[in-house]
Amino acid sequence: MKNICVIGLGYIGLPTASLFANNGFHVLGVDTNPEIVEVINKGKIHIEEVGLRTLVEAAVSSGQLKAASEPANADVFIICVPTPFKEDKKPDVSYVFEAAGSILPYLRPGNLVVVESTVPPGITEKVADFVAKKRADLIEAKRKGAGSLNVFFAHCPERVLPGKILKELVENDRVIGGLGVEATRLACEIYGRIVSGRIYQTDATTAEMVKLAENTFRDVNISLSNELALICQKLGINGWEVINLANKHPRVRILNPGPGVGGHCIAVDPWFIVSEFPEESQVIKAARLRNDAIPELVVKMIMGLIKKETKPKIACLGAAYKGNVGDARNSPAVDIYRMLAARLKGKAEVVISDMHVEDSKLPLQPVDDAINKASMIVLLADHEEYKELDPVEVAKKMKGKILLDTRNQLDHSRWRSAGFDVHLLGDGSARRS
Repeated sequence: MKNICVIGLGYIGLPTASLFANNGFHVLGVDTNPEIVEVINKGKIHIEEVGLRTLVEAAVSSGQLKAASEPANADVFIICVPTPFKEDKKPDVSYVFEAAGSILPYLRPGNLVVVESTVPPGITEKVADFVAKKRADLIEAKRKGAGSLNVFFAHCPERVLPGKILKELVENDRVIGGLGVEATRLACEIYGRIVSGRIYQTDATTAEMVKLAENTFRDVNISLSNELALICQKLGINGWEVINLANKHPRVRILNPGPGVGGHCIAVDPWFIVSEFPEESQVIKAARLRNDAIPELVVKMIMGLIKKETKPKIACLGAAYKGNVGDARNSPAVDIYRMLAARLKGKAEVVISDMHVEDSKLPLQPVDDAINKASMIVLLADHEEYKELDPVEVAKKMKGKILLDTRNQLDHSRWRSAGFDVHLLGDGSARRS
């Protein structure tokens, strides 16, 4: 199996395609966006990720990686398309089935189809059923009476962190589950060419649930930290200190609070479980609702801090959902900016800045422009560059001196020394004093 077709060239599909291409496979990357296809065929990239440009350039220049708008014959088909949720929080798996439909004309006996997209439990099996109905010629029952497909299906979820995708695609352990022992074996054989971590074998539905469980764990943990921060804020104590000291216990590891949960995984995947098992997932649902409510609470906090200001300008620093990445999908920072802009329209100027994000839908400004004549800074993403801001120089450019740090990213003593009224999300000690 030397020829691989990767459907979807986004944050997971493009790194996966380029890794296979640089490890001896002939890879065709498929994307419905013609601009993405054109960019990749020039050896360039359309997303920000450490090391990806070099890898793609090498793969394209060697001829091992090509991009196209349509699939072609291959030995292995890997589906890496988005699986968002709808307005009713139900998972939208239509892209997965569209991808499966696009490869139907090219499937041959012995092919392997890998669903790498994060999906609700049972979707890989439903994809196989979908293919069986559309391509009856691939069913062995016609010839052997076996009643099974002679195309193999497996699920191989990624478990990577933006900013470290290439490193973690290779080094992290993987869970691979197939529809049958042979499908699992084939998928492990293929991924073993690019994965140095341990590969654990299971069935497809278990692999699907493992990925959802991983991201749900983080979401529930973050909801706990956010809830503790809100309680401590009312108590008039520092929630960050409480969490830090609680983590001194050898069996406690509470994550950090923040302005909400974003990204395409943690903010989405728990809903896949809730939608399928509403009665059994009470804790999961409560955690999701808690984290989704945090941006609203941050907005109320901001409006309370600037209520005495006349025609204030609020500079939101950060649009990404986490630090040092250019990914603004489901970002609470963007939600906070948009809520503020809508509620303060005509009463205040609200601007947003991010040095990592490139999003034509957001009116992003350079940092210097954002803070110029601003009354308040709201730190929403923990980019390393924000640590380097000189509060004395920043104060010279601003009209007011209010700072709200939602990420505990800055040296607050320095900002206070520069005359700023400093507030930290989850810290009520200033109000108490």
